[in-house]
Formats: sequence, structure tokens, C-alpha cells
Amino acid sequence: MNPKVDFFFDQAKQWQQEFEKLRAIALDTGLEEEVKWGCPCYTYHGKNVFLIHGFKEYCALLFFKGALLNDSEKILIQQSENVQASRQIRFTNLQEITDLEKAIKMYMYEAVEVEKAGLKVVLKETKEFEMPEEFQRQLDENIELKTAFEALTPGRQRAYLLHFSAAKQSKTRESRIKKYIPQILRGKGIND
Repeated sequence: MNPKVDFFFDQAKQWQQEFEKLRAIALDTGLEEEVKWGCPCYTYHGKNVFLIHGFKEYCALLFFKGALLNDSEKILIQQSENVQASRQIRFTNLQEITDLEKAIKMYMYEAVEVEKAGLKVVLKETKEFEMPEEFQRQLDENIELKTAFEALTPGRQRAYLLHFSAAKQSKTRESRIKKYIPQILRGKGIND
């Protein structure tokens, strides 16, 4: 138990009992307890294995390489279609955690084994993401923009592509692209 993590549990206005139960289960794994992204994160030799976090509608265990877990109980959830590696187990009350405690432990230990084995999730490459035609046209017409976009990290490129292609209407895609061209030219990501 890491005292630096206590604040998360002590200050929780929602899910406090659920968080404490998940922490007790997590501590049985023997993993290091750290704070990352403001949440309790459990690591194996410095590598993130899973964390505990909460949202308005649920609290969850997030497994960083959840896509590699067996999911024999069919309880892992992919947060969105664009999330490639991580998976969650979501809870809306303490009883769900108690009922699934055996399975939770099994998933935690499997996640540790995945990390020990050095397994990696094969991620889609940026070129595999949809390129909106409106953005492709801008890249074709503006060599400076194309050079700046290609100089961005793959993660920043993906974030832009996902944001642009999420718009259903061409007009909206064009508006989004126009808004972010200056940021791309400055070498910044969508959230920088």
C-alpha cells in the first residue's frame, strides 16, 4: 500500500467503497501501487498493468493490454472503437465487485503474466486510419501542411485523423480541418 495513493480513496465523493474493494483486490497481486494520471496504477517492474478509475456512471479497472487477455468471463469492455489496447471491467455497485472478485483476480494475474512475457498489442499504423478526402485535398494543395503533418508523431497524426473523420458532414470536416491547420503547422497535436 502506497501512502501517496491514499488521497484518491480518501477524497472520492463517488465510488469510495467500490474503489477500496478494488484496491484490496489489487494489492493482493503484489504489484507496485503508484499514482498515474491521478489514479491508482499497479505496475510490474515499472510497466503499467492496470489502474482503478471512476466516471459518473461507473467505476472501472482498466487493463493497459486488455486486448491480449483471454476474457473468458466476457466482462472486458472496449471503451470506444478507436481504443486499440486497453480494456475495462466496469462496475456500478459494490455487489458487482464482490460477485466478480474471483474473476477480477484471475484477470489481474493474467495481465501480470502478459507483462512478464513482454507481449505487445499490435497497433494499427497511422496509414490504416481513414484519411478524410477533405484533409487529403488540403495536404495535396499545401506542401507546408503536408510536411508539418508528416513530422507529427504517429499518435498526433491519428488523433487528427480520428477527429476529422468523426464528423458526419463534409462541411463539418472542412471546418475542423481549417481550425486545426495553424496548430498542425506549429507542430502541435490536437490537445497540445
